[in-house]
Amino acid sequence: MKLTIEYYAVLKEQRGCSSEFLETSASTPAELYDELKARHGLSLDRSTLKVAVNEEFAEWDQPLKDGDTAVFIPPVAGG
Repeated sequence: MKLTIEYYAVLKEQRGCSSEFLETSASTPAELYDELKARHGLSLDRSTLKVAVNEEFAEWDQPLKDGDTAVFIPPVAGG
């Protein structure tokens, strides 16, 4: 399955890009993030993130479909 992954904040810095196209066998956002974390050395645990699929907040166990866009949203600090 081919997906688009978008990165923001610290994940964007760690990955070195803001988006990528990826072919994966991950069937849920949880599996996808675990794959990306291992592949790219991302430092954040899944428990600290929110996930969105196709511009809507999603559950970590939501099934992914070919052509989906996934975004992993890190915590934001502000002042």
